Amino acid sequence: MEERGTTTGVRDRSAAAETTAGGGGRSRRVERIMSAINREPMTAPHRTRNDMVLAAGVAVLAVAIALMGGEETWPGPLGWTLLLAGHVPLVWRRRSPVLALLGVAVCVAPYHALDNNHALPIPATLLALYTVAATGTVRRTLLTGVAVLGPTVVINGLTNPKGALEFLRISGWIIAVLFIGIDVRYYRRYVASIVDRAERAERTREEEARRRVAEERLRIARDLHDLLAHSITLIGVQTSVAAHVLTADPDRLDRKAVAQALDDIAGTCRTARGELRTTLEVLRAHDAVVGVGGDPGAVPGPGSGSVSGAGDMRGPLPGIDGLAGLAESGRVAGAKVELSVRADGIPPSVGAAAYRIVQEALTNAVRHGGREDLTVRVGLWTADGALRVSVTDDGTGGSADAGGGAGSSDGTPGFGLVGMRERARSVGGTLDAGPGPAKGFEVTATLPLPREDKAR
Repeated sequence: MEERGTTTGVRDRSAAAETTAGGGGRSRRVERIMSAINREPMTAPHRTRNDMVLAAGVAVLAVAIALMGGEETWPGPLGWTLLLAGHVPLVWRRRSPVLALLGVAVCVAPYHALDNNHALPIPATLLALYTVAATGTVRRTLLTGVAVLGPTVVINGLTNPKGALEFLRISGWIIAVLFIGIDVRYYRRYVASIVDRAERAERTREEEARRRVAEERLRIARDLHDLLAHSITLIGVQTSVAAHVLTADPDRLDRKAVAQALDDIAGTCRTARGELRTTLEVLRAHDAVVGVGGDPGAVPGPGSGSVSGAGDMRGPLPGIDGLAGLAESGRVAGAKVELSVRADGIPPSVGAAAYRIVQEALTNAVRHGGREDLTVRVGLWTADGALRVSVTDDGTGGSADAGGGAGSSDGTPGFGLVGMRERARSVGGTLDAGPGPAKGFEVTATLPLPREDKAR
């Protein structure tokens, strides 16, 4: 039973595969036919060769119609010559549609004037008219119709004065073919516009994907800078303190001060390691979690400078609640930090931006302050529907290169000011940085609050 079921299943799958293959072949044939119809005739590949074959086919059709009508309907030798010659211009019907129509008319007009079989040149004439209508403007098509109908009226009036119905039939065919050509032309333009929009949309998607990749790289670089620069600066300051204690008075070594400095260094390393682990976990889970709180620049991190739980992969957003931890880390580094926060209910994205701005500004102040009794004043308050951030110090780093984080201590360019401005722009805010009104350096930022927070 199992073998029989397996055999039946194989047969069913084979039949389905054959049906799919057959359907795929028919689908490809339909696609090729529609592609030929939708293709722009003036730029189609091998158009002269294809038109040569088409002209030969139309000529064979005219000869077949003549042969089926009997010898009494056959044109004379000159008529045959004019009839066959009238099909030759069709070879260049897509290269020069109007000239091809004129060439057909030059041969067909005397053919009709000799009162030969009037039905034989009709396929060639209608094909030339269709080509003019399908490749030109409506104005040119209408003028062509008038130019063709005028001589037709004259010739029909001379050869068949009482044939009003015949004239209406001929005119109807001419008008119908011209309108079909106009419709086909507009249909091709419509299809071309759809294809163009699809290509533009595809290019837009590719450009958007490249832009998102660039923004993601920038965000990762900015987040790693924010996470590590502060901790590395503190480690450098604490290491300098330990070295100073060891070399200041070797005979009276303050073991407690050295132990405290080393313990501070170890604590800072643990904090930096925890922040880095949390950030890397978020980056690895970026497919599932893209940003937090709608802020592409706000990357999860510790809320108060301490290590977040490893079980929560995303970790808490850094916000204004973590500013106390930043102030304490600045005090450990030897600066006097005065913190004032008069803001409640700040959205996570705005709070994260404010946290990172204060973190970078405090790091730069400690790094470039140039004074042992450095005082840093940090203030946050809400006014006019925005969160205001101010970080000022009284150090000697009064230039943007020194105090603003635009340059490092070794003279190489840094990214402190750039990163802070990007943080502010990520929530629609602005940031200014420069020498303070008296001395030192000052960083001020305005971060707009969402409407619901403004109403609150």
